[in-house]
Amino acid sequence: MILTVVVILPFAGGITSFVYFINSANMLLVVWLWALGFAIASFAFGIITKDNSWIDRIYSILPVGFAWYYAYRSGFAFPVLIAAILVSFWGARLTFNFARKGGYCGMEDYRWPFLRQNKITNPFLWELFNLSFISLFQSGLFVLFTYPVYSLTFYTAESLPVLFWIFSGLGIMLVCYEFTADQQQWNFHAAKKAAAQQKDYASKYANDVKNGFLSQGLFGLSRHPNYFGELGFWWTIWLLAFSLTCNPVTSGFFGPLVLTFVMTGSTILAESISSSKYPEYRNYKKKVISAVIPWFYK
Repeated sequence: MILTVVVILPFAGGITSFVYFINSANMLLVVWLWALGFAIASFAFGIITKDNSWIDRIYSILPVGFAWYYAYRSGFAFPVLIAAILVSFWGARLTFNFARKGGYCGMEDYRWPFLRQNKITNPFLWELFNLSFISLFQSGLFVLFTYPVYSLTFYTAESLPVLFWIFSGLGIMLVCYEFTADQQQWNFHAAKKAAAQQKDYASKYANDVKNGFLSQGLFGLSRHPNYFGELGFWWTIWLLAFSLTCNPVTSGFFGPLVLTFVMTGSTILAESISSSKYPEYRNYKKKVISAVIPWFYK
């Protein structure tokens, strides 16, 4: 946060003008500077601690801050307020799940050690990747997929269309879908841990514990149900804005689109790691043919 203030100060014209700048400057500019400050901080902490998950630790927090900043600057206009509440619901679920897995206690995301040890082994190239993608790009991504909330600040009509409320309900359902997938994965890992300690666990997990991964519940409909809920939620936030503007560009369709490309890459990487780690995963892919979108068990 301190680095964010330092980044914004030159644009604000000094400490005395800082509050005025935050309250009067272009909202999007302030948010971009805000993201830049956190990107620099994440990169610096990554170098110091040899842990590149600092940006992951604010993934569920910074977008919520952006949404409420937009709500504040809009005078808490009703559509922006609704969007901010939905984003807060999303952030609460993700923060809770990340915290209980130890994400705020030094646990590094599994992707970064894998890439560091197997794909980008040169230390200089790794730090370049850390700066460009992990820190800068992902911080910018937060700005992009929350852009639809920003676009809602320009809506001036008093009434909201029925579609706005339908999409709001859909957003809640998708977060609940993600939470269900989280809990199913949590229960499975608890069973896996119990098996490793030779303790009793639910018999329904016996085959999955043997194979090393979960293949039932929502994971019997798609291999990454969390990704479906995540992408679905941010596309729904865009649909909220689109239902008011009827303009795909000004409502910010590019935000969830870029997120979709990024998560497609994450899916491919996760599938590659799982296939090399668990021999039975290839058969699982043949039975559960969809990686993200829920589909019939083959």
